Order: sequence, then C-alpha cells, then structure tokens
Amino acid sequence: MNISSIVVHSRPEHVENLRGQMAALAGVEVHLAQPDGRMIITVEDTPDATPSETIMKVQLLPGVLNAAMIYNYCDE
Repeated sequence: MNISSIVVHSRPEHVENLRGQMAALAGVEVHLAQPDGRMIITVEDTPDATPSETIMKVQLLPGVLNAAMIYNYCDE
C-alpha cells in the first residue's frame, strides 16, 4: 500500500472542472476544493499506476498551477 497526500493549486475558474478530472483518475480522492483554487487530494497506488505517475498526470492537467506532495505512507 502506498498513499500520498497532495495539495493542488489552480486558478479559481478551473476548480470545479479539475475536481471532476482528478476524481476520475484511478486511485485519486478529492477531499477539499476551495473556491480560491486550493485542493487537497489523496493518491493511492493502483494496479495500473503508482502514486508518482498519477501525481504527474495531475500536474499536467490544464489549469493546474502546482501540485505538491505533503505526505507519503508506504507499507506492505
């Protein structure tokens, strides 16, 4: 099991669209989306992708300004 907590910053006008796009990614759960563009998500490993691969997908979504890993937990 590998899980990471990520803080995502976006432009305010992109929050709702990005929330949906991120929630559609396997292993991603959106916990908080603020109107000012700040979001908190968790990313878990899946059979098809590691958290680091999924974080890269999040960073490349149009409208994302920054995605920073805050916490990572790994256990067998």
